[in-house]
Amino acid sequence: MKFIAKKIAKTTQIVTVSAAIALFGAAEATASDNNYKFKLALESGDRDSAQGKSMQKWADLIKQNSDGRMKVNIFYQGELGGQQEMFDQLVKGNIDMMVTWPQTSYDERLAVNYIPYLTLGWDDALAAYGENGWLKNILGPVYKDIGLKYFGPYPEGFGGIATKGRYATSFEAAKGMKVRSQPVFPLPQTMKAMGFQAVPIDWAEVYTSIQTGVVDGDSSNVIYWDYEYFRDQLNYYVHSKHNFSSYALLMSDETWAELDAEDRKIIEESAQVIINEQFKAAKAEDEKWIKAAQEAGMEYIVPTTEEMQAWVKRVRDEVWPQAEESLGSELMAKLRANASVPQ
Repeated sequence: MKFIAKKIAKTTQIVTVSAAIALFGAAEATASDNNYKFKLALESGDRDSAQGKSMQKWADLIKQNSDGRMKVNIFYQGELGGQQEMFDQLVKGNIDMMVTWPQTSYDERLAVNYIPYLTLGWDDALAAYGENGWLKNILGPVYKDIGLKYFGPYPEGFGGIATKGRYATSFEAAKGMKVRSQPVFPLPQTMKAMGFQAVPIDWAEVYTSIQTGVVDGDSSNVIYWDYEYFRDQLNYYVHSKHNFSSYALLMSDETWAELDAEDRKIIEESAQVIINEQFKAAKAEDEKWIKAAQEAGMEYIVPTTEEMQAWVKRVRDEVWPQAEESLGSELMAKLRANASVPQ
């Protein structure tokens, strides 16, 4: 009887397992039949900006490769709120996808993306932020910890400082000048170390702040943003290159978890197409807007080698120890080991 009972139990187990496998196989066969409509938000950039066009292409690729099952509604700068507000909604799952400068309010380790003078040239930046780059591999797990899927960076180039009335290429010359800074650690601290008075202001309020004299200019953006949106207010652009301006392509983990393997592959591969194209286009795009700004009357200034060396040393000496308090010595050691060597 025991033998028969065991045999029956074993047979039942085999049938149960077989049924489960059959059910899984059926699920696999009918996978990717769901329809989705995602919300994709941009913190800056309108429909006609390079970023806006890139995000439209991402949306088009997702729709095309899913045979129209997955559609993406794009919300451009300010349409769904300010930078922090939208990032909050992304983490909560109320926004599905976003291209953004990540907010460090959820995890201070995201400040890795903003460490000043970490890379000093295009080759070093591409080695850090590119596919399988050493910095990209550091950032992925950090995003995961706060509930976000990280597809990769959307690079724009090296940031600078755009001002009106006067400009500065040294710590001494920058004294008394107020510049807008993104409200993300350690960008305000970087501006302070360079000699400026940093005023953290959300993107949507920058134009009015410059116009009314709250600040003398903008900082840490590539020239495109300062030329395209503030050229009637700003006279100078100093290419200090203190930060590599790189947005992040992100998706809510809550949304990501709802997708099957095939749909995840469609979205991720489509994102990689956009990222690869942007890496190829970013340098040429930046040079195009430098020329456009100059032709429109904005003075473009490149600090001398000596001026750059002085800023690099001052910023690394002052800001990097502050970053280490947030990032930890182990992570900061990796950054120091891979950082560009000043020439």
